Amino acid sequence: MSTQNQYRLPGDVKPTHYDVTIRTDLKKLEFQGFVKISLDIKNETSCITLNSTELKLSKTTVHCDDLPTPLEPSSQQYNAAQERIQYNFPTPLPAGSQAELRIGFEGKLTGGMVGYYRSSYEHSGETKYYALTQFEPTSARRAFPCWDEPLLKAKFTINMLSHEGTSNISNMPAVSEVEYDSQALAATDESLRFLSAFDTPTERWKITRFQTTPLMSSYIVAFANGPFEYLERTVELPLSQKAIPLRIYATADLIHQAQFALDVKADVLPLYEKVFDVAYPLPKLDTLVVSDFDAGAMENWGLITGRTSAFLLDPQKADLQAKKNVMQIQSHEVAHMWFGNITTMEWWNYLYLNEGFATLMGEVIIAGRVFPDWKVDSSFITEHLNRALSLDAKPSSHPIEVDCPDANKINQIFDALSYSKAASVLRMLANHVGEEKFLRGVSIYLKKKLYGNSVTKDLWEGVSVATGLDIVNLMENWISKIGFPVLTVTENSNGLCIRQDRFLETGLAEGSDNEVIWNVPLGLLTIDDKGGVKTDKNVVLKDRTMSIPLDTGKPFKLNAGTNGVYRVLYTPERLEKIAEEAAKQSSPFSLNDRLGLVHDAMALSKAGLAKLSSAMTLVDKLKHEKEYLVWSGISENVSALVSVWWEHPDIVERMNVFRRILFVPLVNQLGYEYEEKESPDTTSLRTCAITEAALAGDPGQAAKYLNIHLHRVIQELRERFNHYMKTGDDSRIPADLQKIIFKTAVKYGGVQEYEEMQKIHDKPKTPTAKLASISAMGASEDPELIERTFKFIASKSRDQDAMSFFRGLESNFKARRALARFFKDEYDTLYKRFESNFMLTYLVSLSFGGLSTRKDHDEVADFFKDKDTSKYSLTLAQTLDSIQSKAAFIEVRNMDRQEAG
Repeated sequence: MSTQNQYRLPGDVKPTHYDVTIRTDLKKLEFQGFVKISLDIKNETSCITLNSTELKLSKTTVHCDDLPTPLEPSSQQYNAAQERIQYNFPTPLPAGSQAELRIGFEGKLTGGMVGYYRSSYEHSGETKYYALTQFEPTSARRAFPCWDEPLLKAKFTINMLSHEGTSNISNMPAVSEVEYDSQALAATDESLRFLSAFDTPTERWKITRFQTTPLMSSYIVAFANGPFEYLERTVELPLSQKAIPLRIYATADLIHQAQFALDVKADVLPLYEKVFDVAYPLPKLDTLVVSDFDAGAMENWGLITGRTSAFLLDPQKADLQAKKNVMQIQSHEVAHMWFGNITTMEWWNYLYLNEGFATLMGEVIIAGRVFPDWKVDSSFITEHLNRALSLDAKPSSHPIEVDCPDANKINQIFDALSYSKAASVLRMLANHVGEEKFLRGVSIYLKKKLYGNSVTKDLWEGVSVATGLDIVNLMENWISKIGFPVLTVTENSNGLCIRQDRFLETGLAEGSDNEVIWNVPLGLLTIDDKGGVKTDKNVVLKDRTMSIPLDTGKPFKLNAGTNGVYRVLYTPERLEKIAEEAAKQSSPFSLNDRLGLVHDAMALSKAGLAKLSSAMTLVDKLKHEKEYLVWSGISENVSALVSVWWEHPDIVERMNVFRRILFVPLVNQLGYEYEEKESPDTTSLRTCAITEAALAGDPGQAAKYLNIHLHRVIQELRERFNHYMKTGDDSRIPADLQKIIFKTAVKYGGVQEYEEMQKIHDKPKTPTAKLASISAMGASEDPELIERTFKFIASKSRDQDAMSFFRGLESNFKARRALARFFKDEYDTLYKRFESNFMLTYLVSLSFGGLSTRKDHDEVADFFKDKDTSKYSLTLAQTLDSIQSKAAFIEVRNMDRQEAG
């Protein structure tokens, strides 16, 4: 049996339509259902195999057009590992016939955040519940028996039985909703006859029937039941000429914070239809805001779902970063209505066709048209490109198109490679061929695969038609191979010599790890005698080395606009010249260029390919930079360096002095007050500067380096929080500074500040306030309060918030080793709690990824030696690589310091 056949359902029968009736009991926290599945019998067979897990299955029958009577199974086998059940029938089903499989089932509404599950909220001091689905990647089988593979598309008709006084929503609009009379209805409907056994005569029930969906995969089916309220807008679609309703649902206590997300959806949906030249096919598009949710958000067709932090904003007091986050997530999920929902990957190894496209379209191309002031293409370089390169520089990385035959292990590849690297590679291609042609190719691809499934070559064929280029040859290694190149640039009398090698976070790959040759668009930027800037997008490095004639006496730079998925290593002399040009007020190097220079210089120094002093020289020359995003890139990289040296206080302090020198002058310049009409750049730069200055500690020691008055940033932030504790008035805590004020108050405070955070956590005014309180609870340096946080995670925190707690603790050097111990001590509990969620992989990396010695590496590897790591093996390998590379970096730098005397 091949690996694929081992993990894929047999192809003898194919589902074409599901009629699913679900009865939701929010009082007993359980559900019952009945499913009728229409089947095409492709090959004669006497057994039917489909997916099901954590359901109690009842009487099963199959009705075949070519057989005189219904069949009941003569036997059945359940495979728990593959989450499938096989029914064996006494009579074969003839090839070419039509059949209908009917199964009754029961399940529990657990808090596991997968399948059909419960979420809780507080109402009048009492905990209440509602129910919703989360099926991606393989959890539809937890809600009803089904063929739970993306290739096996079918149509779905959903019917919902529920308590009166609640709302039912699903992928499609409701066609009817009536009071449920079991005696009258059950007589004519086998589904209701089965469900009538669970009737509670003293309660009033209703039944909601929904329109049938188009052909779709099981993982984007969705339904929910609860006391929801909604906001609504109608939007005119340019291609289909339809006016469709857009709604956002939430519980009554939250709905007033949902308007911004609804408005974003209304802004972006018509743009997608126009750009793709493919009509949005459904008659509505809803969003449901959820209090307990594993991923950030989910693109169910016609019913997007997601966390409160993904979709809610205080209309009176919203920080800019929260707005950006809501915009990106909502736009990303709307992009999936085309990428993933209309056209779906054939199998999970093509996950990037969904997530890479939704990231590029939702967070850059479309977002940039709606919010041009936010400079989303430039933000992408730090938020996605650099993030992707950091992960892809590990020996344990994986290709964008990753082999993953067992869908039960797919959770761990929802990572920066499937999202950020895939989006970065697509962005590079769009820049190389031109965005207009690229989008035309995407439209060709979508139209060819409407309501179907696709693989990589389908996309490349579409772009090839639009551009006339051999896209398959150009892009193959970017998708199918691990890693990316670093281009080493040397100069001679004739111009440039460029060499490509695979980049690793520990240096250049060698031997068999360095065999791949990428087709690298060089994006060569040159400047003529009159100062004119020219970018040659046609030069592509196709071999190991390449020579380019060039006058090196004039400024030049590779990877113009930082569109390429690679790093560039210049000589120290050339980097200094480029830095001088970049620092000029009228620099020929764009914002994107300067961002790329910062990230490359830092990464190359950490890999030992350049001196750290060279990177610091670049940063120093950019200290008069005006753009927030460059400062953001600097802050991220300097903070990462501090984090590497976390157990070397003398070096941490020297790095913090450098941080103060960089950021305190910006605080002095910008102050602490936010003006309503100031630019997004000014708002973000102020937040960045104050945050970095506070994280760098008491600025007093920097005074000898500066001839300016230094505000005491920490004192200022603490005073603002103290005012809030004394008065309850939070007017001195701007939304954009909330996180760093909370964190500073707890770090330098005591029990009183910590307990204030717990109060905010328990009754937050906004989702961002809750996240800020979680981060702050992890910031205490008091061992007793750190232990209280661990107990809080174990006993009080929502499952969805565990990652935020771990992230806060990991960033606290005083808690980092305690966090690793906590994970080890509580491993069995944590594994059971999160084994079915995306969360598990993040908890592994956060618990150990900050460690930085050879001993740590060996101890972590030893701890997991006897564990079943199949659900997080990729993440564990990447985490071990991180520890190893940090240890190597520290060792090399210590040797350099010793040699320097």
